Amino acid sequence: MISDEKIASLLNRFAYLEAKMNDGASGDEMVKAAREYAELRPVAEEAQAYRNMQIALDEARDMLTDPDMAELAREEIAELEAGLEARTADLQIALLPKDAADTRPAIVEIRAGTGGDEAALFAGDLMRMYQRYAEGRGWRFDIVEESLTELGGIRDLVASVQGDGVFARLKFESGVHRVQRVPTTESGGRIHTSAATVAVLPEAEEVDIEIRTEDIRIDTMRASGAGGQHVNTTDSAVRITHIPTGIVVTSSEKSQHTNRAKAMQVLRTRLFDMQRAEADAERAADRKGQVGSGDRSERIRTYNFPQGRVTDHRVNLTLYKLDQVVGGDLDEIIDALLTADQAERLAAMESEA
Repeated sequence: MISDEKIASLLNRFAYLEAKMNDGASGDEMVKAAREYAELRPVAEEAQAYRNMQIALDEARDMLTDPDMAELAREEIAELEAGLEARTADLQIALLPKDAADTRPAIVEIRAGTGGDEAALFAGDLMRMYQRYAEGRGWRFDIVEESLTELGGIRDLVASVQGDGVFARLKFESGVHRVQRVPTTESGGRIHTSAATVAVLPEAEEVDIEIRTEDIRIDTMRASGAGGQHVNTTDSAVRITHIPTGIVVTSSEKSQHTNRAKAMQVLRTRLFDMQRAEADAERAADRKGQVGSGDRSERIRTYNFPQGRVTDHRVNLTLYKLDQVVGGDLDEIIDALLTADQAERLAAMESEA
């Protein structure tokens, strides 16, 4: 049973936000109110529907005292009680704490791990997998910075993914991805195991993080490097160093103005991620065993090419459709992760009740 006090508090907060927006708030205050209003609206609608059904049930029970209406009331009560049970489950899910970053775009970082050239080639496969997944959902996938090997693999890559609910769908991709296959460089036909690390960060907005001018150093340079790395004909590449943290961000597109904006966005996002990590530190022990821990040193998935299978170790899900998954068909895996995370959080909420 969900307390009347909790429902009343939620609906009062929603009404307050609605009034605040109608009063013409502006600036950062308006941005924050609008975001909270949009996030709270579906929950408030569920809460109001739950309350309406409770009222209808109470009225039907009152009708039991009327002999002429008792039979009709009993039928209505049975129907309403069944409906209220389903409505309660929907509201419990809606009331689960939301990650405020779920609706945001994301920065995706991919780095080759153990395995040399084969790890870099696998990192390239992961990049194309996410790129195709983004295209399939109508998102925009832009490479901010990449470092390529002579064989066309990726040493490291930073990409911006823009669209609705990007972080919510991609956040469980953070971690170590492992591949088992015969490398193109292997003449003996032996299966090798290599790995690449993925980090998915919610993109920060200017209202989230203030970066002081005196805290950064901006250098322009000619982009160059071994292999297939970007080589520009002008000194357009931008490197920004955040002095307090030592974070260094680069962007190497043709336009210096665009590079500066992109590099600042990535820097802001990394600082925002650090801020979120610090806020979550006290819950780290509890989250260790959960789907959504986001531990980037954790092995989360194995791609076995000889057997054509993909296994996500967090939910013990194995799919024999490797080509489709690597081709960007990730929804079945992501949906399973979201469902498992939801179930864990529901169980935690019930144990605390």
